[in-house]
Amino acid sequence: MAGRKDDGSIGDANYGIIGKDYPIYRQPEPQIAAFINAALGTARTVLNVGAGAGSYEPLDRDVTAVEPSASMRAQRSAHLSVAIDAVAEKLPFPDSHFDASMATFTVHQWSDLDAGLHQMRRVTKGPVVVLSCDPDLVQQFWLNTYAPEVLAAEARRYPALQRIGSLLGSRVTILSVPIPLHCKDGFNEAYYGRPDRFLEDGARLACSAWSFVSQETTRRYIDHLRCDLDNGTWDIYHNPLRTLPEFDGSLRLIVSQP
Repeated sequence: MAGRKDDGSIGDANYGIIGKDYPIYRQPEPQIAAFINAALGTARTVLNVGAGAGSYEPLDRDVTAVEPSASMRAQRSAHLSVAIDAVAEKLPFPDSHFDASMATFTVHQWSDLDAGLHQMRRVTKGPVVVLSCDPDLVQQFWLNTYAPEVLAAEARRYPALQRIGSLLGSRVTILSVPIPLHCKDGFNEAYYGRPDRFLEDGARLACSAWSFVSQETTRRYIDHLRCDLDNGTWDIYHNPLRTLPEFDGSLRLIVSQP
């Protein structure tokens, strides 16, 4: 399929490069997992599309994982099922094969969103659950002051929530998902109260949007942030975030019922 990288990655980010330390920084956050599990309802068989290293796959259900990137498939833990090399746009399953399906932090990578979501709805007889971010809110995060091109890339790549909902059907609910202070899943907003984490190369690399700016630009962004952390400027504006129990940012859960 057009758009696949050497390791099978789909879309504009090469997970053969940026996904090497993914499981270290992108671990499932229990509070977010609880939202996903509740949305899956009583489903016993679950399809996970764009499954990556397996974050958020429920361990008490029969999960079938689909992941095009060989690098990400290789990082799945031994207790998880072996992921199938396939893409959302062409799922190799019959109609209504699964009780439910899920897709977390992946729809922005698909080469054809319409086809991928239609395929998920086709093979699913129950709820389709999508974890994504609202592109209209992404650039409201404080990181935009320091890394505007990074958040511009995120906002550009995330599909509109209304579009996702309309493609999945009429019975759609969009839920705001609060992010806990010590969130284990290291996407950008997960570090809302821990700005020092952005100084780590691995933490940034595990967020695909950082791969769309040059190393020189990244260095300039991080030097700016480091300076403001050292001289106290960041804390003048954002210190309450360091102890804020939850942050309501752009993270959203879209749930489609049949």
